[in-house]
Amino acid sequence: MDFVYTAYTEDKKLVKGKVSSISEEAATELLSYGGYRVVSLKKVVPLFDKEKLLARFSQIKPSEIIMLSRQLALLLESGTDIVTSLDLLQVQTDNQTLRKILGEVSSDIRGGSSLSKALSKYPRAFSTMYSQAIAAGEQGGNMEVVLRQMADYLERGATTEKKIKGALTYPFMVVLVAVVVVVILITFVFPSFIGFYAEIGAELPLATRMLIGITNWFGHYGLYLLIVILAAVGATYAYIKTPAGKYRWHKMMLRLPVIGRIIQLSELSRCCRTMSLLIRVGLPLPEVMAATIRGTTNKAIAESLTEVQQALIRGEGLAQPMAKRDLFLPLMTQMVSVGEETGNLENTLVTVAESFETETNDKTTAAVALIQPVITVFLGLGVGFVVLAMLSAMYSVYGQLNI
Repeated sequence: MDFVYTAYTEDKKLVKGKVSSISEEAATELLSYGGYRVVSLKKVVPLFDKEKLLARFSQIKPSEIIMLSRQLALLLESGTDIVTSLDLLQVQTDNQTLRKILGEVSSDIRGGSSLSKALSKYPRAFSTMYSQAIAAGEQGGNMEVVLRQMADYLERGATTEKKIKGALTYPFMVVLVAVVVVVILITFVFPSFIGFYAEIGAELPLATRMLIGITNWFGHYGLYLLIVILAAVGATYAYIKTPAGKYRWHKMMLRLPVIGRIIQLSELSRCCRTMSLLIRVGLPLPEVMAATIRGTTNKAIAESLTEVQQALIRGEGLAQPMAKRDLFLPLMTQMVSVGEETGNLENTLVTVAESFETETNDKTTAAVALIQPVITVFLGLGVGFVVLAMLSAMYSVYGQLNI
């Protein structure tokens, strides 16, 4: 990055210029070596930053972080130092954003920073939990083990997300195709028939008259309806962005008939996996809870976890405060209690996570299997009504003409 500076030379002359360096501290040090006493130093912010624009549109996939973690663990295990390992991985990385991040992480480590601290500067690529796990690995001297555990954790989450997206793809495509067909029929095909029927003055059946009425209503008021819907969606979205709105929205999502249970199981299984991993790498329980709270996407569950964390700090343990809150299912509280008593909390949490993940997959499969026929029935009724209105009008007109 570039910096503009104002400085005094050794003979007390004031000079201005530009210098390139990896950080402000490094730029100051570089100028000092050149005999300059820095008065001011500012980073140059270009009007059009190509790198930032590229970073915004070039996302880092979980699979890339998973592969990076495994490769870094292998290089460290073979005896390669961390800087050399990062330099090797930077050359092999195809993603330009990740390559730039690895280069800056490597530079930070050369400047005396730890790997965990360097990674924490890039939360979009490396989550807070990832950085904390790496910090625990640095303290415990088992960096390779932690990297592999994080890779397994990320891979498991990515696989679950991929399954859910794959299961919902077919219903979404069916709805999209059906909506396009209906819009084409009503917008292009149906008006031609209506114009023909109006010219011959034929009496139309009830279904056709209903469809004409619906079409005319949308033609007159459709724009206003669209504006109202967009305004309602915008207001709802703005409210959800507020802390209170987000909390209520997430709490409502947990109460939905079928989806709520799936969301709850998915969030709790992720919490159990996170807690188990961080306990295994050696973090103390309060820090484990703090990292778990930050990694929870549902604010209602995050609030319950915060209350459990506060009770833990007061010396009440985990199982007892969890049992007082309905969001934590009985299996989780019972297994946590067993883990606390036996001193094997990380393994009992893994057992709970696996159980919840199995139930989540089963319920998701069942929900998708239920959604598909329901969507098919409703779309069939909609398309069938349009086709019926058109065909019944044709037969009615032909019958009247024959008479």
